[in-house]
Amino acid sequence: MKIQIINGPNLNLLGVREKSIYGESGFEPFLEKLRSDYEDLHIDYFQSNSEGALIDKLHEVGFSYDGIIFNAGGYTHTSIAIADAIAAIITPVVEVHISNVHAREEFRHVSRMAGNCRGVIAGFGLESYRLALESFLMNP
Repeated sequence: MKIQIINGPNLNLLGVREKSIYGESGFEPFLEKLRSDYEDLHIDYFQSNSEGALIDKLHEVGFSYDGIIFNAGGYTHTSIAIADAIAAIITPVVEVHISNVHAREEFRHVSRMAGNCRGVIAGFGLESYRLALESFLMNP
């Protein structure tokens, strides 16, 4: 099974930015642990602060991977273009968020992407990614 994890803007700063919301750990150590826990899976990772690069990655893997785990960061709440890119591909996408976006500012309560995703997981820290991965294993 091939899984692509895509992280959007500012998620390259995990472990540095707003630790009270996003935690103390960077993403790379978590990714190493995830890969070691799921050695039978092929897990790729991509991060960009650019909306166009995120769309390009969705197009690139959206017809050949078994699942996409996508944290679009702030673009979740604003990008019709990313929502359209998800609708255009055949690979199922699970939207993830480290924080509980519904317990934060009101503008974060709306996802432009969710309606085109298989599901949404939010509020479990980095474990949100593991839960999304498990969802693909339970429902390929």
